[in-house]
Amino acid sequence: MSNHKNNAVFYLVFSVIGLVTAWTFNGLAVMRGENYIADGFTSNVDWVYSLDLLIGGTAGMAFIIVEGRKLKMRFLWAYIAASFITAFAFVFPLFLAMRELRLAKIELEQAANTQN
Repeated sequence: MSNHKNNAVFYLVFSVIGLVTAWTFNGLAVMRGENYIADGFTSNVDWVYSLDLLIGGTAGMAFIIVEGRKLKMRFLWAYIAASFITAFAFVFPLFLAMRELRLAKIELEQAANTQN
């Protein structure tokens, strides 16, 4: 049970790092007037990073919906919406942290039910 809470803290740390880096570099890009679409696909390396995020992010969003529904988590739409407003590097670890807390709660409920 405490393992879930440790995992949640681990994911929350990465979530905060993802948010801070996204804010920092998005802020710099906006201040410099950079074009996200044009600059994101200018070289083969850019294509690799952009498509890697697109494919991995899409699979991650599907996982959020499928796993979240399975665990009866609420506000799944908010994770998806937040990924477009902030960064997937923030949202996905945040979801994983909330998932761990949900798993801990389910374990506690199951343990209480078996004792009764």
